[in-house]
Amino acid sequence: MIEVKQVSDIKAESSVLEQLSQFDHEQVLFCQDKTTGLKAIIAVHNTVLGPSLGGTRMWAYKSESEALTDVLRLSRGMTYKSSLAGLNLGGGKAVIIGDARQDKSEALFRRFGKFVNSLAGKYITAEDVGITTKDIEYVAQETEHVAGLPEYMGGSGDPSPVTAYGVYMGMKAAAKQQFGSDNLNARKVMVQGVGHVGATLVDHLVKEGAKVMISDIYEDSLKAITKKHGGVEVVSLDQVYDVDMDIYSPCALGATVNDDTISRLKCSVIAGAANNQLANEVIHGKMVMDKGIVYAPDFLVNAGGIINCYWEVIGYNRDAAMSQTEAIYDTTSRIFAKSASDNIPTYLAANQLAEARIAAMKHVQSTY
Repeated sequence: MIEVKQVSDIKAESSVLEQLSQFDHEQVLFCQDKTTGLKAIIAVHNTVLGPSLGGTRMWAYKSESEALTDVLRLSRGMTYKSSLAGLNLGGGKAVIIGDARQDKSEALFRRFGKFVNSLAGKYITAEDVGITTKDIEYVAQETEHVAGLPEYMGGSGDPSPVTAYGVYMGMKAAAKQQFGSDNLNARKVMVQGVGHVGATLVDHLVKEGAKVMISDIYEDSLKAITKKHGGVEVVSLDQVYDVDMDIYSPCALGATVNDDTISRLKCSVIAGAANNQLANEVIHGKMVMDKGIVYAPDFLVNAGGIINCYWEVIGYNRDAAMSQTEAIYDTTSRIFAKSASDNIPTYLAANQLAEARIAAMKHVQSTY
């Protein structure tokens, strides 16, 4: 079994190897290039099921320690995500330290591509927060171990729309569990973060007749949504957790479900695209459960992107990718059933199912 560790367990003074041991990682690669300004970390968590696949995130982290904590959590989440989705993939992730709106360059991404290539296929990268298909094109000039390429390069394009569709399916399953119907018409949904995934999720929600509220750190992203959907309401950043809502959908960064916000949230369902939404799984997973909120585990419902990338790696079939993403509805319902029967938080029910598949496969095949 893969031991579950929390972000709160990681202390800044811990050595890197101690942190790897806590999360049970196989390998972490630190990447630095003065000429291009590249500072990146690639984390390979587990390759029992296959090569690790996970996107690269570009973010202006406050410290290298914060970046390391993030990539360790994210890569572990990818292991669980791929396992639950039934994919023959392990878990990996990469982070580039920098401002995605100011610090990008062709040279930086091509240098990063060389680092990815040095892992000889043990890690396959793709888009994540702050990364576009154009950035991935540069990476692909230096390595073949990449997914999420544009269609004119033989890829499947931006996986964000498929991710959004999976979140939408998971949200509907959560609504069915909590409200008795998966119809989102007139349901009040607070979407926090309207980047590529959040914006597409809003499209699905508006089409179904939900009453959508949005919030984002970027004003231009908000304006693009309200211009497209006139009935969408903009909520200020400091009011997100206090508005009257049926569903809270975090689609930006993680750890927004924490000691402070749980007491303020007025929702009945949490279902969103952000990774690591629970600041501490053990503590906050139980708190959410005790409050009667149905939580759709993030690494389950946001698996559409990895499903799409997986099909690109093995031979792209759009219909197959969408069908497998739609099945997130049924898997989410199965997690809720296990949570109820075992009287455990939904995150733990999902972890146990993911771990069971990995443990079983470990006996029949060696690591990648």
